[in-house]
Amino acid sequence: MLTRKRKYFSNLEDGKADFTFRQQNNNDDRDGMKLKEDQSMHLNLKKPEFLRSEYFHYESSPSTCNNLVKAESLRCSNSTFKNEKVEKLGSSFFNSSCIDLAKRLLGQIMVRRLSNGVILRGRIVETESYLGGDDKASHSCQGKRTIRNAAMFMKPGTAYVYSIYGMYYCFNISSDGDGAAVLVRALEPLEGIDLMKKFRGFKRQDKGQLLKLKDLCNGPSKLCQAFQINKNELNTEDLTNSNVLWLEKGTSISESDIVQCKRIGIDGAGKDWADKPLRFYIKSDVYVSVKNKMAELSTVSNTNGK
Repeated sequence: MLTRKRKYFSNLEDGKADFTFRQQNNNDDRDGMKLKEDQSMHLNLKKPEFLRSEYFHYESSPSTCNNLVKAESLRCSNSTFKNEKVEKLGSSFFNSSCIDLAKRLLGQIMVRRLSNGVILRGRIVETESYLGGDDKASHSCQGKRTIRNAAMFMKPGTAYVYSIYGMYYCFNISSDGDGAAVLVRALEPLEGIDLMKKFRGFKRQDKGQLLKLKDLCNGPSKLCQAFQINKNELNTEDLTNSNVLWLEKGTSISESDIVQCKRIGIDGAGKDWADKPLRFYIKSDVYVSVKNKMAELSTVSNTNGK
């Protein structure tokens, strides 16, 4: 689907930290001091990349890591989403044609729960349709089925995560239609921004702190880094009942505010398919990866002509 070469980022590999926290309470009885309560809680946490020793130097004690988890959880608890009722998108939302789903996804909220319980949220602002069938840019062209693209043939709302160049990922959502899926190309970061910066900037001297907000998720592999989306953990995940990756109802974007243009980085599919207007993004949105000025002018003309 995405074939254009771009700057390499190091692959994000999962680390693990296993800590045991023990709480003990003593109580007096006729035998003197007697152990009343001995509670153990075993946590098997995937250690965020910015906590790995080669990127972030710290004393790897349970108290240190626990404090970091609590700090991130506090940020989550102070989120503007805390007291808002959110609607998780179900099967009926995803059960539509590939092009319709690509448009409907714009404005919806993507949610990622990390292994420590911290929530990341972003608003979808750019998508691409890959239709399967005759679409030569699609991994499922001519009904081709492989172990890699199996998720494209699963029920609508299934995550299709694949790796490119062996070191970064792209996140897609299956739609109605045999082998059809929508590539999520860009997000507007909403919640967990400090973590997104760390995940995106782990090789930078500033650890991502100087990354502009608009540059955190303005590309398919960038958003996968920021949201810790990888193939091993999330490929074939059912977004309608997952507790680690799902979509919530956001805002509905009107047709007049959707720019429709050619997809990016698929010239190898031939001119006919490379030129088809199967990329969609929210007009004038600063978080879009690449804007098509001609298509935006056409959108304005069509709106004025109505």
